[in-house]
Amino acid sequence: MIDVLVVDDDFMVARIHTGFVARTPGFAVAGTVHTGADALRTIGRLAPDLVLLDLYLPDMTGLEVLRQIRETFPEVDVLVVTAAREAETVRRALRGGIVHYLMKPFTYEDLRARLEHYETTHRGLAAAATADQADVDRLFGVRPGSASPQHLPKGVSAETAQLVSDALRAADGTLSAAQCAHVVGISRVSARRYLEHFVAVGSAEVRLRYGAAGRPERRYGWRGA
Repeated sequence: MIDVLVVDDDFMVARIHTGFVARTPGFAVAGTVHTGADALRTIGRLAPDLVLLDLYLPDMTGLEVLRQIRETFPEVDVLVVTAAREAETVRRALRGGIVHYLMKPFTYEDLRARLEHYETTHRGLAAAATADQADVDRLFGVRPGSASPQHLPKGVSAETAQLVSDALRAADGTLSAAQCAHVVGISRVSARRYLEHFVAVGSAEVRLRYGAAGRPERRYGWRGA
């Protein structure tokens, strides 16, 4: 089991996030705290594998907590969950060595996807004696032959693109935008945007399914490497 410490100043939000973690197979809640000082003390006492860290705390900023975690507990991983959307805050968190940055509000499916990615990449790599390029590419969300994140069109994130491509690859046949949205945990409109992007770059193909009446349904299948 991967032990997770939930850090959030809002007691109700912390309870919700604790429930999200507890629902995810392979993860267990090591504890819940509401201040930066309590987070650092509890990490030293419980040694969790992963910290779900809010950046808005009453006694210190989450970025300061992150800095102290990196200095004192370098083996502990941190997943930021916050309402902070400033680009500089995101950059500072990334420089601090976080495994992911998830913006509030989010659904259980949003968090579950990040936790599962953490389990299969960061924890998998930590247990290995050596790594090949494919292992490293999975860690950084890159697939061979996929579009580089800097070349993605506006409004398309590399992380969500990865989740959509994984859903297409795993599908038994084709997926509609609604089905893809359900699997990934995003809106149908967003799923359609990502699916059409993959069609445009040649990684996916679209097929039309005609019903008894109305417009045909667009179905998507993966054809990339």
